[in-house]
Amino acid sequence: MNDNAMEDPVTDGKLVELTYKVIDAKSKSVLTEVEFPIGYVHGVNEILAPPVTAEIEGKLPGDVIEVPIDCNKLFGPRDESLVITDRIENVPEEYREVGTSILMESEQGSTKTFIVTRVDDESVTIDGNNPLCGREVIFKLQILTVRDATEEEMTLGGPVSAEPDISEIVGSDQTVKPINQG
Repeated sequence: MNDNAMEDPVTDGKLVELTYKVIDAKSKSVLTEVEFPIGYVHGVNEILAPPVTAEIEGKLPGDVIEVPIDCNKLFGPRDESLVITDRIENVPEEYREVGTSILMESEQGSTKTFIVTRVDDESVTIDGNNPLCGREVIFKLQILTVRDATEEEMTLGGPVSAEPDISEIVGSDQTVKPINQG
C-alpha cells in the first residue's frame, strides 16, 4: 500500500458516507431509499446490519454493492399475533389509512410501531411486524466518501458536520461548551 494513494478502502476508523436502497428480491420494487447520505465511522458505529457492514469493508468510494439479506434472519419470522383487525368504528379517523404508523404501548410500558395494512368498509387491520419481516431484500449501497475519521468523529461515531455551525454567531474566539457537561 502506498500512502499517497488517492483512494482509501473502507477499514476500521474510516468515516464512510453512503446512500442506499432496499429492494424487494422477488418483486424488485424499491422499498426504502435513502437519498441524503448517511455517515458513520467504520468499526465504531454500527448503523447498518452486520452482514451489510461486513460487505462494505475494503470497498472504495464510488463502489456500488448489493447485499442480499433474508429479513427472517434479521428480524425473526413474522408473528401473526401482531396482526390485529378491529371494527372500523373502534379505530380513530386518522388511523383509517393504509401505511399509517401507530405507536402502541403495551401494559408493560414497552412501545411498538404498528402499520395499517388494510382498510375496508367494516374493519381496519394493523400489523406490528417489521415491514421487511418475512421478505428477502437486497441492500444496494453506493459508497460516496471514505476518509480517515477525526478524533471527534471517532468519539461521536459519525460526521461532526451534522452539528449546526454556531461559530459565526458567537465569534470564533470563544469556546462554546455544552451546558450539561460535568
